[in-house]
Amino acid sequence: MTQRYVRVKSSKGQTYYGLLQVTRTIQVLDAPPWLQGQPIDLELEPESYQLLAPCAPTKVVAVGKNYTEHAAELGTSVPEEPLLFLKPPTTILPDSQAIQYPPQSKRVDYEGELAVVIGDYCLDCTPDEAQSKIWGYTIANDVTARDLQKRDAQWTRAKGFNSFCPLGPWIVRELSAGAKLQTFLNDNPEPVQSALISQMVFPPDVLVSYISQVMTLVPGDVILTGTPKGVGAMEIGDRVRVEIEGIGQLENTVISRPSPAKTKQD
Repeated sequence: MTQRYVRVKSSKGQTYYGLLQVTRTIQVLDAPPWLQGQPIDLELEPESYQLLAPCAPTKVVAVGKNYTEHAAELGTSVPEEPLLFLKPPTTILPDSQAIQYPPQSKRVDYEGELAVVIGDYCLDCTPDEAQSKIWGYTIANDVTARDLQKRDAQWTRAKGFNSFCPLGPWIVRELSAGAKLQTFLNDNPEPVQSALISQMVFPPDVLVSYISQVMTLVPGDVILTGTPKGVGAMEIGDRVRVEIEGIGQLENTVISRPSPAKTKQD
C-alpha cells in the first residue's frame, strides 16, 4: 500500500502526525513528516483516534479556472496567468465531517480538486525548484457559495465560510500525471465531474512557482489546483465524494449551519 500520512486526534485529545497502516493502526511520528518526523514507540489502535485534516496550513491558496472546460462552463476563457484567491484556515474540514450550508446563500456548489502540500519554504522559485518544494498530494473540495460569488466583487465571502474546504483524508508522496479526478453525489454511480489532472492548464510546479513570486509558502501550506467542469449545487442532506486515483476518496455530508446558540450548547 502507498504510504498514507495522516493527522489524528487521540481519544485523550492529543494531536499526532503518523503513518496509516493496512490494519488501520497509526504509527505515530515525532513531528510533521515534511519536517523530518520520525516514527516513535507509539501506535494508535483503530478505535482510539479521529482523523483530522492531514495538515494545518498557515494559508490555503486556491486557483480558479485552471481547466479549460470549467472556464467555459462559467462563460469565461482561461486566464493568461493563474487566477489566485485565498481560503482561510478555518474553512478546513476533515473527511466525514459535515459541510455547513450558510443561511446567506441559496446556491452552494461542490468543486472537487487536487490539493498540493508544501514541504519546504518557497519564495521566488522556478518551476524546477518548485517541484522539489512539493511534499505530497491530497484531495480537496473547494466549496463555493456560487450566488455570493456572482454578487461580490471579490470571492472572500463566497469561498471563506467555515467548513468550505474539506481536505484529506491523507497525503501521499507521489501521484501519476494520468490520475483521474471524479466527484460523485449521493448514490449516483455516474460522476458529476471527471477529468485527468494532466488536463490542468497550469500544472502544480508552475502554480507553486507563480505563487512563490507573490508570497512565501511555508511547510504544510496547501494549494488547491482548480476544479474541472461539472460543478453543481449541493442540497442539505446530500453526500459529496471526491476521488483521485492513487490517493483515495474524501466524503462529506451537507447540513444546515447550526445556530450560534446550538453551536455553543454542543
